[in-house]
Amino acid sequence: MRQDIVIDETQHQSDIASGRVKKLLAFSDLTKKEGSPIKILVDTVMQLPRFAGFDTIEFPKIVTVEENFDVLNTPKNHPSRRPTDTYYVDDSHVLRTQMTVMWPYYLRHQGIKEKLEKEGSVSLMARGIVFRKDEIDSKHFPAFHQIDFLYICKNSQKVISLEELQEVQADAVKAIFGDIEFRFLTDSFPFTDPSTQVEINWNGKWMEVTGAGLVHTQVLKNFGLDPEVYNGWAFAFGIERLAMIKMEIPDIRVFWSQDSRITSQFKDIDSKYKEVSKYPAVERDISFIIDKSVALNNYYELVRDESGDLVEQVELVDEYENDEKFGAGKKSYTFHIVYRSLEKTLTNEEVNVIHGKITEKTKKELNAVVR
Repeated sequence: MRQDIVIDETQHQSDIASGRVKKLLAFSDLTKKEGSPIKILVDTVMQLPRFAGFDTIEFPKIVTVEENFDVLNTPKNHPSRRPTDTYYVDDSHVLRTQMTVMWPYYLRHQGIKEKLEKEGSVSLMARGIVFRKDEIDSKHFPAFHQIDFLYICKNSQKVISLEELQEVQADAVKAIFGDIEFRFLTDSFPFTDPSTQVEINWNGKWMEVTGAGLVHTQVLKNFGLDPEVYNGWAFAFGIERLAMIKMEIPDIRVFWSQDSRITSQFKDIDSKYKEVSKYPAVERDISFIIDKSVALNNYYELVRDESGDLVEQVELVDEYENDEKFGAGKKSYTFHIVYRSLEKTLTNEEVNVIHGKITEKTKKELNAVVR
């Protein structure tokens, strides 16, 4: 029998000092927003017969490092653990970076342990908002959405093959994209082995759309499941990426727009985005000298803090080292920033205020010399 599990959403949220984290937590989960292309795509996949009866789970957006990384077999030196890639709330808590974090909340649940022992298998799907630091362009945003599926069973009931998992992936791809050419490639994830991905041939270009794999034996052990007794598969994808391809959405900020000219366009999985009147861009450059050890993702985060969704792109256009001119260990960077609102015309005066704040914050937070 299907179970819907809800974990206290306010867990770990009692004392959040970071304004940046507070802003991110204020973003709505679009997998639950009626009319959103995100929810339309999620519903299309969740309604597939093969996922009927899958349990669901809701769990906090702030999770422990152990839940997000350690128990999922993520190496200590993995890039995803870096503060330049992940939003740390404190030393032991992060904003969840992937919906795969559903595994510890689900497999440690006493009712699920009993269900697995009694029925011999459990299955789960979870969708929601996740957070990662990244560059600023039309394809990246610090808050985005994923959907994950997990199936665990006793070996005596079934020994799962990679081919069976690929059938699961194929069903989801066909539900979204219809009759399309696709192929399977080898992939690598810390929590699955072997791992695989699906690429689709979209307008003559091969594009990765899903990732999956058989549950890693070490991860099974981490949850107290003997690999000699249990096996399983996992399957996931980033929802924005697939929706942008399928619905021809050119800018990831479209998903967050409240403009009725945009929101009224999405009715079903076959809806196609039509460009509304594009408001003009306002462009600025900024050059500064900082220590070479400063990660550029820190600068992208700084720009987002001051500009919100009014920045369309931040492009590194020049970098230059000269010990005699700048000093040892220093580097000069020039960024081209494109400001554009999806909903109104920005004035030069408005942009000057935002750009001025970015300049001052660059000096203060990065200890930069602005040129």
